[in-house]
Amino acid sequence: MGLMEQGSLVQQTIDPDLATPVPQATGCPVAHKPPPAAVCPVKHQPVAEPAGVCPFPRSTGVVQRSRADMVVRKVLRIHERPEGASSKDAYAAFQKSMMISGLRCTLTYVIFPFVIPVLGLAAGVGPLIGIVIGVVAMTCDVFTVRRFFAIDHKYRWYFSAVAVSVTGLLTVLLVQDVMHLVG
Repeated sequence: MGLMEQGSLVQQTIDPDLATPVPQATGCPVAHKPPPAAVCPVKHQPVAEPAGVCPFPRSTGVVQRSRADMVVRKVLRIHERPEGASSKDAYAAFQKSMMISGLRCTLTYVIFPFVIPVLGLAAGVGPLIGIVIGVVAMTCDVFTVRRFFAIDHKYRWYFSAVAVSVTGLLTVLLVQDVMHLVG
């Protein structure tokens, strides 16, 4: 059972095995007990810190970025986190970009080769529509990756791998459409 003094950063925990309360830092995941050290998973050293300080570092609100993160942020021209941006917005952008990419693939592999010829519509419009939709889809993919990096999403590298793979496939389709128009 824990008691919290108002305005105090130290929480008192009363351990049933001990007769006296033991100070514990607020938010610390480890229930601290006085020595013997074999009971506590944290190696206790002579007290160099004031009482009630947690031995585990807490988040200070400053995001730690790797060198690769910094390179990607520079390439994508991301300076700071946009106001009001959230993970929900990033997921929505990802879903939209994947839906547009899926539309492009559906047009390329179903509509243009089978449906348009059956209906007797102009067969030459397929590559033009494919180029337009492909460019829009690749642009959406880039903005999706940019959004994930802008908010420092924890899965930004995984989503980026998917977006880069889809962009690679769309690039192949774009080249095929241009070749079809030219030759």
